[in-house]
Amino acid sequence: MIEDLWYKNAIIYSLDLETFVDSNGDGCGDIEGLIRRLDYLEALGVDVLWLAPFHPSPNRDNGYDVSDHYGVDPRHGSLGDFVELVHQAKKRGLKIIIDLVVNHTSDQHAWFQRSRAGDPRFRDWYVWSKKRPSTWNEGMVFPGVQRATWTRDAQRKEFYFHRFYEFQPDLNIASSEVRAEIRRIIGFWLQVGVDGFRVDAVPFIIEHPDPANLEAPPRLRFEYLEEMRDFLQWRGSDCVLLGEANVLPDESCAYFRDGRGIHMMFNFWVNQHLFYALATGDVAPLREALIATRELPWSAQWAQFLRNHDELDLGRLEDAQRARVLARFGPDPSMQLYDRGIRRRLAPMLGSRAQSELAYSMAFALPGTPVIRYGDEIGMGDLLELRERDAVRTPMQWSNDPQAGFSTSESLVHPVIESGAYGYRHCNVADQRRDPGSMLRWMMRLVSIRKECPEIGWGRWEILESGSPHVLAMRLEWRDRSVVTLHNFDVHPQEVEIRVDVEDGHRLVDLWTPRESVAGEDGLHRIPLESFGYRWYRVGSLNYALRRTPEAPMLRDAAVPPRKPAKPRGGTKKRRKSQR
Repeated sequence: MIEDLWYKNAIIYSLDLETFVDSNGDGCGDIEGLIRRLDYLEALGVDVLWLAPFHPSPNRDNGYDVSDHYGVDPRHGSLGDFVELVHQAKKRGLKIIIDLVVNHTSDQHAWFQRSRAGDPRFRDWYVWSKKRPSTWNEGMVFPGVQRATWTRDAQRKEFYFHRFYEFQPDLNIASSEVRAEIRRIIGFWLQVGVDGFRVDAVPFIIEHPDPANLEAPPRLRFEYLEEMRDFLQWRGSDCVLLGEANVLPDESCAYFRDGRGIHMMFNFWVNQHLFYALATGDVAPLREALIATRELPWSAQWAQFLRNHDELDLGRLEDAQRARVLARFGPDPSMQLYDRGIRRRLAPMLGSRAQSELAYSMAFALPGTPVIRYGDEIGMGDLLELRERDAVRTPMQWSNDPQAGFSTSESLVHPVIESGAYGYRHCNVADQRRDPGSMLRWMMRLVSIRKECPEIGWGRWEILESGSPHVLAMRLEWRDRSVVTLHNFDVHPQEVEIRVDVEDGHRLVDLWTPRESVAGEDGLHRIPLESFGYRWYRVGSLNYALRRTPEAPMLRDAAVPPRKPAKPRGGTKKRRKSQR
């Protein structure tokens, strides 16, 4: 196993305590319920659990309206329960990262209550204006649902800024006291034992408004990310920051700060073009998206995902591209959200097991660290009757028992999916664990194969010419090992011709089935792919584990030179000799 920079070759599992397992029958998921399912997650093969916000909250925005950053919502348990969760997870080799929501707070947070009351210490912890700015109804994160970004507070008699809902006032990140408090929050949870943070809404965290002109576009202060990174590295040297920033490729490098900013970032650019390929069968834009996001600091990493707890955001696609994806995956207006996305889960959106397998195989084969959304491993569906994003936040379906085995309560935080092919009686963990041909068993195998291919997380990569506009062929190389992956996005079978220009590239050994491809006399591999078919090949031989290039650095990409050993400082010759 690669211990240093562990996030380079990890599998992340995203879940919400609220909808995962209810252990006490109150209808809401809790920490004890998650502890009881750690064995399941260990068997699935994931390495990291990403937990949605579980802090005290009025819960008007799925817990993202935090009212106390140092606590645990009583619905989920206590801080002691969380410590036990960390302990039990570490016993199983599982790491935990939690949401860091510090762009805004709940309007019920003590900080906001004291700020609106004029407390001198907290007066400037939020962004206030005596007059309503002319931009009061611009820049909403939730267009069509959110009406403004400036709202008048009756108590303080001033307007406060909120990128999100009006009950989520933005913190004034320009305040050094606010940034110091953010570091205290990070330090607190590191002390509890978490392994990192998924940083919510990163671009809004680093906005620096001009107090003299609040209507002007705010300046982005990337050095704030360096402050967070420096503090994190001192307090928890192997902990990570995973950023949520849906930005253009030429803007993303600024967030990594040449290895001094966030460690990882969700690759929204590739995600949106991947769904375009799934909708149309055309892989050319996906190829371009991969190339556009290729350059990263050696210690940085992309998090590659398909679906998350929000809508499928298509806002970065061209208008014509977005229209084609909407027509294929969200044709009914009830499936669409915020004029930019689709509020559906992966399985019902794609509509077939074959295309779901193709999608996850592709996501796991992309350069970076793959992320699984809870329930996707069994092909869970959505509930469009629920409001906005709640459609994709229904409880986990554990069995065909009442309430899907999620809870014994008749009243749940969100209703389970009752009817249809995605209802819990037909789609649940218990049944799929016993079925060798199930989606769950397939996903467990995908996780296992991906973990045997560190080239994908660590190595160099290139796109191979396949001869088909519907097939994406890639070769990934690290140390002296190579993996080749092929993915056919077309509904029709394809036959591709690829050339693997390495010493042992004449032979490709399939990692999924007992077959291999041998190049012809012209050096080309001719490989048939079924509809929505995929192949993973080890180049040369499966006996790769004992091979290592002696001069290749152990913990770095081969392109990065190792550091020179530091010269000993101070001490006597005798002490230096003993140290040697």
